[in-house]
Amino acid sequence: MAEFTGKQKVVVVGAGPVGALAALYAAKRGDHVEVYELRDDLRDPSTTPLNFTKSINLALSERGINSMKLANCEGLLDAVLAETIPMHGRMIHSRGKGGNLCEEPQPYDAQGRYIRAVDRAGLNKRLLDQLENMPNATLKFNHKLTGADFNKNTAWFEQRKVAKTDHGQNPTDDMSVKSGPDRPKKIAVDFDFLIGADGAHSASRYHVMKYARLTYQQEYIDTLWCEFHMKPRLSDGSFAMSPNHLHIWPGGSLMFIAIPSIDGSFTCTLFAPESFFASLTASAPAEIVSSFSMNFPGVCPELISPEELQKQFTENPHLPLISIKCTPYHYKSNVVILGDAAHAMVPFYGQGMNAGLEDVRVLFDFLDSHDVYSENSKLATTREERREGALNAYTLQRTPDAAAINYLALRNYEEMRSGVKSPIYRMRKCLEESINVYFPSLGWSTQYSRVSFGNQRYSDLEKAVARQGRIILLAIGFGFGGIVGFIAFATLKRLYRAR
Repeated sequence: MAEFTGKQKVVVVGAGPVGALAALYAAKRGDHVEVYELRDDLRDPSTTPLNFTKSINLALSERGINSMKLANCEGLLDAVLAETIPMHGRMIHSRGKGGNLCEEPQPYDAQGRYIRAVDRAGLNKRLLDQLENMPNATLKFNHKLTGADFNKNTAWFEQRKVAKTDHGQNPTDDMSVKSGPDRPKKIAVDFDFLIGADGAHSASRYHVMKYARLTYQQEYIDTLWCEFHMKPRLSDGSFAMSPNHLHIWPGGSLMFIAIPSIDGSFTCTLFAPESFFASLTASAPAEIVSSFSMNFPGVCPELISPEELQKQFTENPHLPLISIKCTPYHYKSNVVILGDAAHAMVPFYGQGMNAGLEDVRVLFDFLDSHDVYSENSKLATTREERREGALNAYTLQRTPDAAAINYLALRNYEEMRSGVKSPIYRMRKCLEESINVYFPSLGWSTQYSRVSFGNQRYSDLEKAVARQGRIILLAIGFGFGGIVGFIAFATLKRLYRAR
């Protein structure tokens, strides 16, 4: 019989949605869990709001919902879903040939399924509340990971008295806390297993790279983003537009989107090349309004006043979009990285958080299937050996899946900013949805439905969609060939008769 060494001590670095869910999964299995977060507790009313808690409202879809459901925490999913808004499709905004403002709804799914708009901070709070109720879990805020020995299973943290309040992608100098009464206290923390879920600029990943032969790729796309806020109607506090759609103003190389919030407002985001931002920044304030009027009809002054638009463009940060790929995600049996720490992606498929939450489910599926939590395992191995086997299997499966959704997210940007107006895009979407509705046994589905409304592996669905595309092209080719053949036959027949 295999050796069982009792309860594990699991250290989770990062208390965002992915880290909090990972801690819940571990705590529900009986582990002693300690969560270390660089920043202050966002549930505290005195905490300074962070840019990243207000940025792009998140789209919660099946993968994230399923992963929270399988945490088996009573009331968690109901509390999260109660603070979401269903989005049944895209609403495409444009200006018609006569100059009138036009709206075109594009449903996400032929079966009526929908994604949900969710506030990141609100979702994070619900997870932390649930975690705090676990007797075997401890939350430690204002702790910075400064070092780790993944052979001896020890991590070092700085315990800060001054909370970090800047944006992770636009950090400020914090040298002021290196000396004096607020100088951080250094502590050493031993662990059996460390889970790094501390975002794209991950300290966990940095320290893993000192031990594992980790292949790492980082790419910034030529697009910046800036957040805008669209207030509810002054007359009655209602939504200024349909709350059940993701609103898109496609502009070729530019895009403006709006996602509903439960307070009746919309969180809006401008995506554009760096040169566009530089040009507007150097221009007179009135140019910002005229540029929006030309590129995003109906936004200003109809939905956002010129004064607010100018103010928000000037004061809100213009931030980059990063794409990260790496492998392996683990070192021996001792550490694994999840979420953006392992595979940050651009936000255009709304899958960043969903993929991160799914990481947690997949990881613990492998830990369970390798008997890491079994007291009566029939495997003649130690718990550490079984955990290493689980982490190897996790990396082997999740690496191609992360690469697939990373690629699909980049491609979806092209679709959102221009493809949604393409007749070819609309024709293929209509064809695939018709096959799905009238011939369900064929298992045919659009790429979006596979990504957002199922739990099929990203790498498998990418192959399935490519196969569907080849079949459609083949069918079109045969159809075109048949038409050409018919025309040729009719032409020859007429020529023959003319003789």
